[in-house]
Amino acid sequence: MIKQLDLEGTPREIGEKHGREGKGQIQVSLETYEKLFYGYHQIDWKEARNRALVHLKAIEAYDPELIEEMEGVAHGAGVDFEDILALNARSEIALTGRKDKIFSDGCTSIAVTAPACDETIIGQNWDWKGSQIDSLLLLRIKQEDKPDITMVTEGGIIGKIGCNSAGVAVCLNALITDKKSDEVPIHLGLRAVLNSSSFHEALSKVNNGQMASAANFMIASHEGEGMSLAANVEVSPFGIDLMVEPNGTAVHSNHILSPELLKNLADLNEFKYTDSMIRKLRAEQLINTALAKGETIDENSFKKWFCDKYNYPNSINHYPNENAPEHRRSETVFSVIMNLSKKKTLFCAGKPTIDAYEEI
Repeated sequence: MIKQLDLEGTPREIGEKHGREGKGQIQVSLETYEKLFYGYHQIDWKEARNRALVHLKAIEAYDPELIEEMEGVAHGAGVDFEDILALNARSEIALTGRKDKIFSDGCTSIAVTAPACDETIIGQNWDWKGSQIDSLLLLRIKQEDKPDITMVTEGGIIGKIGCNSAGVAVCLNALITDKKSDEVPIHLGLRAVLNSSSFHEALSKVNNGQMASAANFMIASHEGEGMSLAANVEVSPFGIDLMVEPNGTAVHSNHILSPELLKNLADLNEFKYTDSMIRKLRAEQLINTALAKGETIDENSFKKWFCDKYNYPNSINHYPNENAPEHRRSETVFSVIMNLSKKKTLFCAGKPTIDAYEEI
């Protein structure tokens, strides 16, 4: 089961406890990304730290408390601040550049709300290097004047996938493109979404080119019975596109859907058609089949969908594809389902099976 940390206090205090009690997971993250940056980009760790530092000015202007928390993580773990900054900018270091040298985590995200479902449920399979299961942390964060957060992350990274006490949740779909900026790394944008008390506040944190690289943030917000929304928000250095389906469903994998983003970015996902697009179409098929049969969509529906092995190994429940280049092999590392109506979160470490989910 995933290691759980209860964090409370000032940003520095929250970070220090994360660093101190999650030191082992942080070391796994540091070792993983040092090897990956060098193996795929021939970037040593010193260069990775330097590349992360170009974002520092933007982060300070965006939210200086994020700097304080990362400083706390570094102090608690006994590493340099630049090490933690590099982890939080790992997507910007890894996801842009030459097509044959890019690697990324993959994933399939799904959300349902009215009229498809009486409840608001959002979740995803997170696909990446299998060894990163040893880096996972469940963080429960209490902050002054902000919602409480429940978040699954890699050790040392202060923003990722989760939900908060204001009924806002976010999932992440990596996008591989040819451009980035020196603005705020997307993982810190995810934290800003989880710090938000409403959908419009969350959007304000990622709009207008504030994010340094492209990604999809699937955001759901539940404000009470009959008041909810789920949307794909593709973010980029050039702005965002907000995509909402009228039937109350949202699905995303790892290719750009927005024609607006494609005006400024090239989608470099070389497995768009054989992997990412099939996962998206399959997820939509599973949802539409359930709706056509009049089935009640609930957490058990999500469990079945996230266990799906159609198009194995490039399935929603993803397995390593030995025919893919080594740098593009990934597998499902965890699965999470968040029912915002019930304030209930289910988590599965590793590849999901129906009975492997536990309530957290």
